[in-house]
Amino acid sequence: MAGKSNRVKSTNDLELKDRLVAINRVTKVTKGGRTFSFSAIVVVGNEDGIVGWGLGKASEVTTAIAKGVEAAKKNLIQVPVRKGTIPHEQLAKFGGALVYIKPASHGTGVKAGGAMRAVLESVGVTDVLAKSKGSSNPHNLVKATMAALSELRDAYTVAQNRGVALEKVFKG
Repeated sequence: MAGKSNRVKSTNDLELKDRLVAINRVTKVTKGGRTFSFSAIVVVGNEDGIVGWGLGKASEVTTAIAKGVEAAKKNLIQVPVRKGTIPHEQLAKFGGALVYIKPASHGTGVKAGGAMRAVLESVGVTDVLAKSKGSSNPHNLVKATMAALSELRDAYTVAQNRGVALEKVFKG
């Protein structure tokens, strides 16, 4: 697409809140016995249109979460949120997970499950309808939801990319 990238460059002045999506305990069997390690999927956002996700792996849960937060801060994206909802419906797929997000009227709330809910609440969406099909794996759900959010465009951006007036975007 010929549009500008929606990546966020600087994280210094942002108040980011982190949400833990999932923790997975991994066991490695060696000659000396079992070695446990943990992987944590974390979503960070300022609840005002900026969100990112990260995966942290470590031998302790707290360290894995901290690594996940640092990884999430490195891949933040800007999402157009207007009046607490998204500008248009969007479908995205990652691996076996297929997600569908749709704008909702004020007062609806976040109708989404598990991993999708964490991402949508972190970005600051208060009213949205969401459906996930296929895999319920939190890794793939988070990545598919992030892909759907990164594809969203507000009317002003669409008008700018097409080189037309803002009113003409809504006509046709």
